[in-house]
Amino acid sequence: MTPATRRPILVTGLPRSGTSWTGKMLAAGGDVVYVNEPLNPQHPPGRCPGVLRATVTHRFQYICDDNAADWLPAFRDTVALRYRFLPELRANHSPYDLGRLLVHGTTFTLGRLARRRALLDDPFAVLSAGWFAARLGCTVIALERDPVSFVASWQRLGWTVYFHELLEQPLLVRDHPALLDLRALVGSPDRVLKAATLWRVTHEILARTPGIHLVRYEDLAADPVRGFQRLYGHAGLTWSAAAERRVRRACTGPAGREEGFAWSGLSRTAFRPMDSRQALERAARGLTPADVERVRALTATGTVRPDSP
Repeated sequence: MTPATRRPILVTGLPRSGTSWTGKMLAAGGDVVYVNEPLNPQHPPGRCPGVLRATVTHRFQYICDDNAADWLPAFRDTVALRYRFLPELRANHSPYDLGRLLVHGTTFTLGRLARRRALLDDPFAVLSAGWFAARLGCTVIALERDPVSFVASWQRLGWTVYFHELLEQPLLVRDHPALLDLRALVGSPDRVLKAATLWRVTHEILARTPGIHLVRYEDLAADPVRGFQRLYGHAGLTWSAAAERRVRRACTGPAGREEGFAWSGLSRTAFRPMDSRQALERAARGLTPADVERVRALTATGTVRPDSP
C-alpha cells in the first residue's frame, strides 16, 4: 500500500460544505499542488482537458469500476500532475484560457518535478468518493456541514438542485436505489425541501462509503488550528510553523459578506479568508425558525456522527 505521505488527496463534500477552505488550508504547508474542481461541468474551472482529459456529462458525475475505462487513465494523469498541453490548447484558446494553460501547465510541471502531491478539491466527486479511495489510492477527506447551515447557505445564494442529473445516471441509481425516491421532487420549486433532501441522501451515501475520512465542518471551524493540524497528520502532510501561521491568518480574519465565489488570480474558488468561529454564529441566517425546524425534521433520519477532524 502506498504510504500516506505519497498518496494523492481528495477533499470533497457537497458544495458550500467547506471543501475549498479545507483544500486551501491543506495546501498552505507547500506539500501539494492544489487542483480546483476538475469534475465541475462548468468552464471554468472544469472542462479543461489539460487538467482532466475526460468528458464530464453531469453534475455529481458518478464514477465506478463499471464506467472507469476513460476516468481511470484520465485521473491517473491528473494525480500524477501530467498536464496535457495540446488537448487543452485545442479545446480552450481564448486569451484568458491561454493564461490558465500557462499557469496550470507550469504549476503541474514544477510540482511533478518537485515530487509534490496532487490535492483535488472537488465537491462534484462526493458521490464517487469511494472509487477515488479504492482505485486511485486517494486519501479522501469528506466535509459535512450541519444541514441547517448548509440549506441556509444555499438559500442565501439562490441555489437549487436538479435531481434529474442524479437520476439520469443509471449506475448511480443502481448502486444507490434509494435515489429513485427523488423522482417526486424533480421540478419542485421548494428549494428548502430539495436542498435538505440532497443533504440527507448524500449523508447516507457517505456514511456507507468505506475508506474515507468524514469531518464535520463545524468542528473544524470551531478550532481550525488544532483541526487542521490533525488533518495534516491524517493526510501525511508536514505541519510546520509556516503552515500554522498561514492557517491562523486565513481563519481568524474578519468575516466578509457571503458571495458565491471569490477569484484569486486565474482560479475560481469559494474560499476567502474569514473568522471561522464567527461564521458559525450566523449559520442559520436566511431561514425562518419554521424553516430550521423543518430542515431538522427532513434530515433527522439515519444521522451518523462523522469522524473528529
